[in-house]
Amino acid sequence: MTASVLFDAQGPRARALSAVGNVVSALVVLAVLGWMASVLYAKGQFEASLWQNAVSAEAWQSYYLPGLQNTLRSALFATVGSVVFGIVFGVGRLSQVRLVRWFSGVVVEFFRAVPVLLMMIFFYMYFSAQAQWITDRPFAAVVLALVLYNGSVIAELVRSGVGNLPKGQGEAGLAVGLTPAQTLRSVQLPQALVAMLPAMVSQLVVVLKDSALGQLILYPELLRSAQVLSSNEQNPLQALVIVAAVFIVINYLLTVVAHRLARLLSSRTAGATIEGTGIGNPTAVAGGPGGGGPGAV
Repeated sequence: MTASVLFDAQGPRARALSAVGNVVSALVVLAVLGWMASVLYAKGQFEASLWQNAVSAEAWQSYYLPGLQNTLRSALFATVGSVVFGIVFGVGRLSQVRLVRWFSGVVVEFFRAVPVLLMMIFFYMYFSAQAQWITDRPFAAVVLALVLYNGSVIAELVRSGVGNLPKGQGEAGLAVGLTPAQTLRSVQLPQALVAMLPAMVSQLVVVLKDSALGQLILYPELLRSAQVLSSNEQNPLQALVIVAAVFIVINYLLTVVAHRLARLLSSRTAGATIEGTGIGNPTAVAGGPGGGGPGAV
């Protein structure tokens, strides 16, 4: 079989034009960056005092580290809740009972469609009006919103992981006398969870980034702490650069962990390990919404 391509291989003239285009594009980007730097310099944003205040020990001790602690705390609670939610409703979408499949599907599709920020605002307002016994309402609203959204994504990952397994896995369970439900729980689901573990780690990146939305409901996470610091020191650009660097480092490390898990677990399950979450279309890894083995009936 010949490999298909989206376009013909470039000839010498086309390669020369592409090289010229790349050089011109690079020069344009450099010119834009230079213009931005000149504007920032004219505004005094490169003054040493602004950067010193943004990276001082006081800034880290009083703002960045407490904010990072709150970010990681909300991400940890949300991750645990999302995994539990995802497994429960992912298995529900594979249930033999039509009513359970329908209910699980409605819940998953609904919370996948609702913006996370909208849920945070809704729960914060609801807790403020109806559940004043909750002492840390911003934290509860952030965690609950993240659990519902990311748990719905993980539910699709679980369903996709089961559907991505070879058909023989389910048939083997039925052949030894297991029921479809027992086959799903004992044979297919454990392998699917192993295969989808890298994708679940990658989903943690989404949890961390979405936790920054909590600053809009006054949750003192990392971004909110940086905003408070910048309002005191009048250095918003510098504080946000530090916060961006922290998020980049943490998310990069999580991505590396996901890649290594994918390589490590690739030989420990009958299905292919999935590194990305496929947020736009999680069912794509299972070949479509109808994916599933004998247990997915």
